[in-house]
Amino acid sequence: MAMIFLLAALSTTHLASSLRPGAGAIAGGACRPSGYLPGKSGNCEKINDPDCCEDGKAYPQYRCSPPVTAATGAVLTLNSFEKGKDGGGPSECDNAYHSDGELVVALSTGWFAGMARCGHRVRITASGGSGRSVVAKVVDECDSVHGCDGEHNYEPPCDNNIVDASPAVWDALGLDKSVGMEHITWSDDGDE
Repeated sequence: MAMIFLLAALSTTHLASSLRPGAGAIAGGACRPSGYLPGKSGNCEKINDPDCCEDGKAYPQYRCSPPVTAATGAVLTLNSFEKGKDGGGPSECDNAYHSDGELVVALSTGWFAGMARCGHRVRITASGGSGRSVVAKVVDECDSVHGCDGEHNYEPPCDNNIVDASPAVWDALGLDKSVGMEHITWSDDGDE
């Protein structure tokens, strides 16, 4: 039984590392770290199994994201936008919390573009199996520069290729929330 758990843990670690920037086509273009944030641990809310900062570990910071195309490669992560959950404070776009039943997302800093995408709708398409698609509203930034503090749930800065989505988005795409990271593509939907 311990061997099965070890194999499952190793495959999850491999999956997570294969979804990070610099791993294959998802990293895209010349978006390189703009610096490194020294880690500081704290009271990290464990809902949705987030990565929590470790003291002394250096975390890459990104002010850029890969170019947006008609089918931008990204990594979908799971986040609760409800008060007291792993999303931290209220959403940056509207200074409000959002139910786990709402189709809402946060985008990496480069894609969030200084709030330029606030309120815009993005189309998210699952890669592989289902190929399902859903339209969600941008309500927040997945901060790729700051982290390891209370405002960011003591989580490291986001990678530069993240679409951080509510449980409702995961459900609409037919994805397993226990996995926590999935390859997707996204594009601006055009509706506001």
